[in-house]
Amino acid sequence: MSRSESGSIRSVLVVDDSIFMRRMISDMIERFPGYRVVATAADGEEALRLIERHDPDLVTLDIEMPRLDGFGVLKRVMGSRPRPCVVLSAYTATGSEAALRALELGAVEFVAKPSGPISFDVAKVEGHLFEALEAAAAADLDALLEERRGEITRPVALAVEGEESVVVIAASTGGPRALSFLLGTLPASLEAAVLVVQHMPAGFTATLAARLDGVSKLPVTEATGGETVVANHVWLAPGNFHMRLRRFEREVRIVLDQREPLRGTRPAADALFPTAAALYGKRCIGVVLTGMGRDGADGLAAIRAASGRTIVQDEATSVVFGMPGRAIAQGAAEQVVPLDRVPEAIVECLSAIAERGRDTTT
Repeated sequence: MSRSESGSIRSVLVVDDSIFMRRMISDMIERFPGYRVVATAADGEEALRLIERHDPDLVTLDIEMPRLDGFGVLKRVMGSRPRPCVVLSAYTATGSEAALRALELGAVEFVAKPSGPISFDVAKVEGHLFEALEAAAAADLDALLEERRGEITRPVALAVEGEESVVVIAASTGGPRALSFLLGTLPASLEAAVLVVQHMPAGFTATLAARLDGVSKLPVTEATGGETVVANHVWLAPGNFHMRLRRFEREVRIVLDQREPLRGTRPAADALFPTAAALYGKRCIGVVLTGMGRDGADGLAAIRAASGRTIVQDEATSVVFGMPGRAIAQGAAEQVVPLDRVPEAIVECLSAIAERGRDTTT
């Protein structure tokens, strides 16, 4: 469960080897309502000592530090005294790899910080840092750290020719681990295209796509725009771009744009889901996984209104129940299931769609 109660002052330990960054991050956090910095640390060893002394509710953590780096801190903390950690990672290819590894080790969220010379541009991350701390404060660490393995042995019923289906998925906080399990469990012969919106900055989604491709039986790529949507392939929306679907004659293609963020989010599932509902109707399956906020709820309602199928992750297995909870509250969820059951629920829906298609052609 989350360590701090709603409405209380949450204590934060700031860990960074740069004194400038420690001061900058601390000043930001002190301006946030409901947060206070109880201590700062210049390296991982000092961080562990201060965690023992102050027992902070939250930790912000740099990766590259002397003596003990952020990965070492995460392993020690999550193995003995778990608490929500937010990682600050450089806005580089190396930084994106580090951020995703940190999420795998148990960090709740990450914030991309500017790379290169120390600059007051660091202040631009303030909004993202506040959102990350809010997500971390709401996180269920039991759900985050639970190891899951799954396998689907039942075949997916073959779709009727010309009756392609699509699966659209939304995720935010806790999403990379949930997606790793989900895509790693779905069968190679899914008989549907899969499109994923994971809230993540530009420059990080390509790395996530590569990591997911390594665990998935289906090929996973970051969308670049213009791709023809075909079965048995997964596309991940790139950071800072909305992903939508559009019909071009007999083909459905992926279209990217940089229209206004939806409720502060780009990419947003609420940009993708309605276009999938309009094009695929009853052959569309919408899935909302763990995440902060309300993205995906309106889009899932559009899918259900178009006679599509909708699946929402339950509270017990969600790291943050914001997005799933909102979808349920709006009446958009046909099924509410634990993460372990989501892959099987998708396969069951696809098989039912295929069987129904056969019945209408005979």
